[in-house]
Amino acid sequence: MNEVSLLRLYVMRATFLLIAVGEGMQIWPLIFRHRPWSDPMHGVAVALLAALTLLCWLGVRYPLKMAPLMLFEGVWKTIWMLAIGIPAWQAGPLTPAMAENMFAIGLGVVLVPLILPWPYLWRSYVTAKGDRWR
Repeated sequence: MNEVSLLRLYVMRATFLLIAVGEGMQIWPLIFRHRPWSDPMHGVAVALLAALTLLCWLGVRYPLKMAPLMLFEGVWKTIWMLAIGIPAWQAGPLTPAMAENMFAIGLGVVLVPLILPWPYLWRSYVTAKGDRWR
């Protein structure tokens, strides 16, 4: 635990809290008061984001143990930006909703890599000996 600064731990906790509360305030009302979705993938996305907000509460208490969740957050946002956001922006004017998504998701693409403790992640998940297979 001492290998990651206390400041970084608090920044990670604040980020987990921001995701849990900010995203949760948007997602959980959809869970409790939704009508059947015409597009089932929208329901999949809502369920996935709801799970993310719940797990972020664990990140407030255990930021290092939940660091892979923050890595997941950065990866999905990067994929969305490259596969959906940038092509939509290049295709023409964005709708207000799409522009809002571009800003929020783009913010995550920029901030998540700054928040993550890369030396810790490298030591813990790349160079560390893996768990036994049998």
